[in-house]
Amino acid sequence: MGESAPLTVVYRPVAELIPYARNARTHSAAQVAQIAASIKEFGWTNPVLIDGTGGIIAGHGRVLAARQLGIDPVPCIALDHLSEAQRRALTLADNKLALNAGWDQELLQLELTDLGGLGIDLGLTGFSADELAALNPAGPGAAKGDGESHYQEQYGVIIVCRDEAHQRETFERLVELGYEPKVVVT
Repeated sequence: MGESAPLTVVYRPVAELIPYARNARTHSAAQVAQIAASIKEFGWTNPVLIDGTGGIIAGHGRVLAARQLGIDPVPCIALDHLSEAQRRALTLADNKLALNAGWDQELLQLELTDLGGLGIDLGLTGFSADELAALNPAGPGAAKGDGESHYQEQYGVIIVCRDEAHQRETFERLVELGYEPKVVVT
Protein backbone atom coordinates (compact mmCIF):
# COMPACT_ATOMS: atom_id res chain seq x y z
CA MET A 1 0.00 0.00 0.00
CA GLY A 2 1.00 3.60 -0.55
CA GLU A 3 3.82 2.77 -2.97
CA SER A 4 5.69 5.74 -4.34
CA ALA A 5 5.61 5.94 -8.10
CA PRO A 6 7.27 8.71 -10.11
CA LEU A 7 4.67 11.28 -11.13
CA THR A 8 4.72 12.62 -14.66
CA VAL A 9 2.40 15.29 -15.98
CA VAL A 10 1.02 14.40 -19.41
CA TYR A 11 -1.39 16.42 -21.53
CA ARG A 12 -4.51 14.53 -22.57
CA PRO A 13 -7.36 15.66 -24.82
CA VAL A 14 -10.49 16.42 -22.79
CA ALA A 15 -12.51 14.07 -25.03
CA GLU A 16 -10.33 11.15 -23.85
CA LEU A 17 -11.06 11.77 -20.16
CA ILE A 18 -13.85 9.65 -18.73
CA PRO A 19 -15.80 10.98 -15.74
CA TYR A 20 -16.21 8.46 -12.92
CA ALA A 21 -19.86 7.35 -13.05
CA ARG A 22 -20.05 6.99 -9.26
CA ASN A 23 -18.39 10.32 -8.45
CA ALA A 24 -20.33 11.51 -5.40
CA ARG A 25 -19.01 15.07 -5.63
CA THR A 26 -21.27 17.54 -7.41
CA HIS A 27 -20.32 20.71 -9.27
CA SER A 28 -22.89 23.46 -9.72
CA ALA A 29 -22.65 25.79 -12.70
CA ALA A 30 -21.61 28.57 -10.29
CA GLN A 31 -18.82 26.46 -8.82
CA VAL A 32 -17.54 25.45 -12.27
CA ALA A 33 -17.53 29.16 -13.15
CA GLN A 34 -15.41 29.79 -10.04
CA ILE A 35 -12.93 27.11 -11.10
CA ALA A 36 -12.84 28.58 -14.61
CA ALA A 37 -12.18 32.07 -13.21
CA SER A 38 -9.38 30.65 -11.07
CA ILE A 39 -7.79 28.93 -14.08
CA LYS A 40 -8.05 32.15 -16.13
CA GLU A 41 -6.42 34.19 -13.35
CA PHE A 42 -3.75 31.79 -12.08
CA GLY A 43 -3.30 29.30 -14.91
CA TRP A 44 -3.65 25.54 -14.58
CA THR A 45 -2.20 24.73 -11.16
CA ASN A 46 -3.52 21.28 -10.32
CA PRO A 47 -3.38 18.38 -12.82
CA VAL A 48 -6.32 16.03 -13.25
CA LEU A 49 -5.68 12.64 -11.66
CA ILE A 50 -6.56 9.78 -14.01
CA ASP A 51 -6.23 6.02 -14.13
CA GLY A 52 -4.40 4.15 -16.89
CA THR A 53 -7.40 4.29 -19.23
CA GLY A 54 -8.18 8.00 -18.83
CA GLY A 55 -10.80 7.56 -16.15
CA ILE A 56 -10.96 10.66 -13.94
CA ILE A 57 -10.06 9.96 -10.32
CA ALA A 58 -9.92 13.61 -9.20
CA GLY A 59 -10.47 16.80 -11.15
CA HIS A 60 -13.99 16.46 -12.51
CA GLY A 61 -14.68 20.16 -11.84
CA ARG A 62 -11.43 21.21 -13.51
CA VAL A 63 -12.34 19.20 -16.62
CA LEU A 64 -15.78 20.88 -16.73
CA ALA A 65 -14.08 24.28 -16.40
CA ALA A 66 -11.61 23.36 -19.17
CA ARG A 67 -14.53 22.55 -21.47
CA GLN A 68 -16.13 25.88 -20.59
CA LEU A 69 -12.88 27.74 -21.33
CA GLY A 70 -12.03 25.73 -24.44
CA ILE A 71 -8.78 24.46 -22.93
CA ASP A 72 -7.68 21.28 -24.65
CA PRO A 73 -5.57 19.26 -23.88
CA VAL A 74 -5.31 19.42 -20.09
CA PRO A 75 -2.51 18.39 -17.72
CA CYS A 76 -3.01 15.00 -16.09
CA ILE A 77 -1.15 12.62 -13.82
CA ALA A 78 -1.79 8.93 -14.47
CA LEU A 79 -2.04 6.86 -11.31
CA ASP A 80 -2.09 3.44 -12.95
CA HIS A 81 -0.39 1.85 -9.94
CA LEU A 82 -3.59 2.09 -7.86
CA SER A 83 -5.98 -0.81 -7.49
CA GLU A 84 -9.65 -0.27 -8.37
CA ALA A 85 -10.52 0.01 -4.66
CA GLN A 86 -7.72 2.55 -4.12
CA ARG A 87 -8.87 4.63 -7.09
CA ARG A 88 -12.43 4.71 -5.76
CA ALA A 89 -11.27 5.61 -2.25
CA LEU A 90 -8.98 8.36 -3.58
CA THR A 91 -11.90 9.88 -5.50
CA LEU A 92 -13.62 10.41 -2.15
CA ALA A 93 -10.50 11.25 -0.13
CA ASP A 94 -9.31 13.90 -2.59
CA ASN A 95 -12.47 15.90 -1.94
CA LYS A 96 -13.19 15.09 1.70
CA LEU A 97 -9.72 15.56 3.18
CA ALA A 98 -9.63 19.21 2.09
CA LEU A 99 -13.05 19.75 3.68
CA ASN A 100 -11.74 18.43 7.01
CA ALA A 101 -9.30 21.35 7.35
CA GLY A 102 -10.18 24.44 9.37
CA TRP A 103 -9.35 28.13 9.18
CA ASP A 104 -7.34 30.39 11.43
CA GLN A 105 -9.95 33.17 11.32
CA GLU A 106 -7.55 35.94 12.31
CA LEU A 107 -4.98 35.01 9.67
CA LEU A 108 -7.72 34.49 7.08
CA GLN A 109 -9.12 37.96 7.72
CA LEU A 110 -5.61 39.46 7.57
CA GLU A 111 -4.81 37.69 4.29
CA LEU A 112 -8.11 38.72 2.68
CA THR A 113 -7.63 42.32 3.82
CA ASP A 114 -4.11 42.42 2.39
CA LEU A 115 -5.18 40.83 -0.90
CA GLY A 116 -8.08 43.26 -1.22
CA GLY A 117 -5.64 46.11 -0.65
CA LEU A 118 -3.46 44.75 -3.46
CA GLY A 119 -6.43 44.93 -5.83
CA ILE A 120 -7.12 41.19 -6.03
CA ASP A 121 -10.76 40.30 -6.73
CA LEU A 122 -11.55 38.36 -3.54
CA GLY A 123 -14.20 36.42 -5.45
CA LEU A 124 -11.29 34.47 -6.95
CA THR A 125 -10.62 32.95 -3.53
CA GLY A 126 -13.88 31.02 -3.65
CA PHE A 127 -15.46 32.85 -0.72
CA SER A 128 -18.97 34.11 -1.39
CA ALA A 129 -19.90 37.77 -0.97
CA ASP A 130 -21.79 36.83 2.21
CA GLU A 131 -18.75 35.00 3.62
CA LEU A 132 -16.52 37.96 2.79
CA ALA A 133 -18.99 40.32 4.45
CA ALA A 134 -19.02 38.14 7.57
CA LEU A 135 -15.21 38.08 7.62
CA ASN A 136 -15.25 41.82 6.94
CA PRO A 137 -11.79 41.85 5.31
CA ALA A 138 -11.84 45.47 4.19
CA GLY A 139 -14.05 47.12 6.78
CA PRO A 140 -17.75 47.99 6.79
CA GLY A 141 -19.35 47.84 3.37
CA ALA A 142 -16.50 45.72 1.99
CA ALA A 143 -18.76 43.18 0.34
CA LYS A 144 -22.41 43.12 -0.61
CA GLY A 145 -24.58 40.04 -0.94
CA ASP A 146 -25.19 40.42 -4.70
CA GLY A 147 -22.62 37.76 -5.69
CA GLU A 148 -19.96 40.33 -6.54
CA SER A 149 -17.39 41.86 -4.27
CA HIS A 150 -17.47 45.64 -3.76
CA TYR A 151 -14.80 47.34 -1.74
CA GLN A 152 -15.13 50.55 0.17
CA GLU A 153 -12.60 53.14 -0.89
CA GLN A 154 -9.90 53.53 1.74
CA TYR A 155 -7.53 56.40 2.38
CA GLY A 156 -4.14 56.13 3.99
CA VAL A 157 -1.05 58.00 5.01
CA ILE A 158 2.42 56.50 4.76
CA ILE A 159 4.75 57.36 7.60
CA VAL A 160 8.42 56.66 6.99
CA CYS A 161 10.12 55.45 10.17
CA ARG A 162 13.85 55.54 10.83
CA ASP A 163 13.98 51.95 12.12
CA GLU A 164 11.87 49.03 13.42
CA ALA A 165 11.69 50.42 16.97
CA HIS A 166 10.40 53.76 15.67
CA GLN A 167 7.87 51.90 13.51
CA ARG A 168 6.61 49.92 16.54
CA GLU A 169 6.40 53.10 18.65
CA THR A 170 4.52 54.98 15.90
CA PHE A 171 2.16 52.05 15.34
CA GLU A 172 1.31 51.80 19.05
CA ARG A 173 0.75 55.56 19.31
CA LEU A 174 -1.60 55.54 16.31
CA VAL A 175 -3.59 52.67 17.85
CA GLU A 176 -3.87 54.66 21.11
CA LEU A 177 -5.25 57.58 19.10
CA GLY A 178 -7.95 55.34 17.61
CA TYR A 179 -6.47 54.81 14.15
CA GLU A 180 -6.17 51.45 12.38
CA PRO A 181 -2.57 51.47 11.13
CA LYS A 182 -1.14 48.83 8.81
CA VAL A 183 2.54 47.91 8.88
CA VAL A 184 4.28 47.92 5.50
CA VAL A 185 7.91 46.96 5.00
CA THR A 186 9.56 48.05 1.76
